[in-house]
Amino acid sequence: MKMILFRKFRVLILMVFLIACTMHIMIDLLPKLERRAAGPSAGNSACSCSHRPSEEPQSWGKQRLRPGAESGWPNKHTLRILQDFSNEPSSNLTSHSLEKITGPGDKTETFKRLEQYARNEESKKHFIHNAGAESVPVQGFSRLSSLFEQPLYKIPLPSLTDEDTLFNVNTDIRFNPKAAEEQEWQNEGHKEEFSPTGESSVDTYPNWLRFHIGINRYELYARHSPIMDALLNDLVTQRITSVAMKSGGTQLKLIMTFQNYGQALFKPMKQTREQETPPDFFYFSDFERHNAEIAAFHLDRILDFRRVPPVAGRLVNMTKEIRDVTRDKKLWKTFFISPANNICFYGECSYYCSTEHALCGKPDQIEGSLAAFLPDLALAKRKTWRNPWRRSYHKRKKAEWEVDPDYCEEVKQTPPYDSGTRLLDIMDMTIFDFLMGNMDRHHYETFEKFGNDTFIIHLDNGRGFGKHSHDEASILVPLSQCCRVKKSTHLRLQLLAREEFKLSTLMAESLLRDRLTPVLIQPHLEAMDRRLRLVLKVLSDCIEKEGYTAVVEDDLEAGSTHTAPRDR
Repeated sequence: MKMILFRKFRVLILMVFLIACTMHIMIDLLPKLERRAAGPSAGNSACSCSHRPSEEPQSWGKQRLRPGAESGWPNKHTLRILQDFSNEPSSNLTSHSLEKITGPGDKTETFKRLEQYARNEESKKHFIHNAGAESVPVQGFSRLSSLFEQPLYKIPLPSLTDEDTLFNVNTDIRFNPKAAEEQEWQNEGHKEEFSPTGESSVDTYPNWLRFHIGINRYELYARHSPIMDALLNDLVTQRITSVAMKSGGTQLKLIMTFQNYGQALFKPMKQTREQETPPDFFYFSDFERHNAEIAAFHLDRILDFRRVPPVAGRLVNMTKEIRDVTRDKKLWKTFFISPANNICFYGECSYYCSTEHALCGKPDQIEGSLAAFLPDLALAKRKTWRNPWRRSYHKRKKAEWEVDPDYCEEVKQTPPYDSGTRLLDIMDMTIFDFLMGNMDRHHYETFEKFGNDTFIIHLDNGRGFGKHSHDEASILVPLSQCCRVKKSTHLRLQLLAREEFKLSTLMAESLLRDRLTPVLIQPHLEAMDRRLRLVLKVLSDCIEKEGYTAVVEDDLEAGSTHTAPRDR
């Protein structure tokens, strides 16, 4: 009797297992079954709000397939490895393509399209010069233009050599947008390579590539480069052809690929302009704000640092420009329709990626920031440095600099802060973060080619502009402990404190050019003026205590751009 019951129990367990397997297979095949069963009217039942009457309706499972592609989830294709935008500590170690090549035929076809694009650009040079025409015009007198005419914004760079440019115009490096996971991308005999050198005029290249070629030891882009306006325009007008989730990070970020093979990092809107960071939130659990990324780029430009990659705001259709073009199955599965009949998704990440924290459109339109990618690590390696004034990222513990008033003296004896301009660049970054209220600066990056004698890249500024009613004095500790600043930075801060070049007014004018204007509400603009006065007060106290020449490093003399700092 016991044996019979035991056998029945085993049979029951086996049947439950087979039923579970069958259900799993059915769920996995559901998208394919929906596509085959869906008729002309099936797509309308998904969400009528996401399509115009003239557009072809699409069901939840329907994907846009290229000619020759199989039905169902297409084979993953290559995202160009020429670019990478990373804020992760390990970003300097390796670079991985996100998707795999579909096949040799696809690669040939892709290269032909890229060549055709280059030829078409030759006949559209006038568009490059007028790319900013669709931006919001600023009527009347422009304080921003007047600012950029000031002598402080016309200081020439040292003469550039091949060692000072990230990419040399006449090298054998081949820029191939379909070279992911193929080690022969450096092979000169590979006929399907796209080279920016010797084969066609630089003016015919896409703007993202021209931006990469222009990077040098001293700046990400030139002060008055026409490429910037053209690139910002591309970020908001180029057709999105592919979307994937960015791996790592605490919050959801998407990698978007454009028709011209450019790529950008998309941070969706999580808070309204008026919402402040809750007072009980720790800095490391704060939301990342899309408008903070946009405003940070404009602030960096006004301060004349030019160390933030170009960022623009864009209104994205979540259905047509994310769900229908993504090859990321994990992302695609998180889309749903809310009770309010809005399209929502949440993706995968460490924080705030759940149904309760879903990103919802109105009904399927969502704001976001798009930050242009930097060159990929396979072509231009970057080194990640731990910020000496990094916070503890702990609820109770404090960092060493928070309890040791002489902490800066230790830093100044540690490479690379004991020579060159690295310590002064940290002071620039400190001022930049304080003006934004950004407490989340744990690491920074530099281009490996330039060694220690180069600028700091100001990446990942999404936790700025969270509180306009509070000035976080601890962000200024590096400046008050070290009492060092570049003369050019000091003079620009004084200039921006004058009424005719008021920082808040300049920021307001600059942000009018963005599609998502108003990017910042007035209290945030006024907070920058208040914080600027606090920065100048700290510097004034330092000068009074230690003397002007001991505090202010003269970087305006000829040949002094990258001289070693004085010992103190």
